[in-house]
Amino acid sequence: MNGLEGFDAHWVWIALGLILAALEMLVPGVYLIWLAVAAILTGILTLGLDLMLPAQVIVFVSLSLITAFSAKRFLRDSPIESSDPLLNRRGSRLIGESAIVTQSIDGGSGRVKYGDSEWIARGPDVGEGERVRITGSDGAILLVEPITLIGDDDPAATSESAEDKQD
Repeated sequence: MNGLEGFDAHWVWIALGLILAALEMLVPGVYLIWLAVAAILTGILTLGLDLMLPAQVIVFVSLSLITAFSAKRFLRDSPIESSDPLLNRRGSRLIGESAIVTQSIDGGSGRVKYGDSEWIARGPDVGEGERVRITGSDGAILLVEPITLIGDDDPAATSESAEDKQD
């Protein structure tokens, strides 16, 4: 440590730990922070036990491995939950929305317009210009079903209209 002769070894380790922690904030990857923890702990142990350079390096490498593998195991056992799990899955975010058929769905495939985008769609045969409900997605393909109006399936409305026609 020719250039660092004026500094105490524990301050060098602590400074290295703080630099690694700052780099973790600039280049997030959840890895440098564990090296930063190991460097700061090495600095504290060097201060308390007056370790020589080879022992400091061994302590740093050992603590780096311990902290990195402990963090990996901890994060595997209790993963970080996203506040918006559908953030990067646009097709899944559209489930329940309605769209307009721009190219009739014939033989199970067609195109629909949702917002300002057109999507390939799969579902039962539906004519152009009709509204469909998005029920799912398969990659960039939307799964759709026709929207039925309340009056279409209401047996009471059907029987009333039949009685009106008879009168």
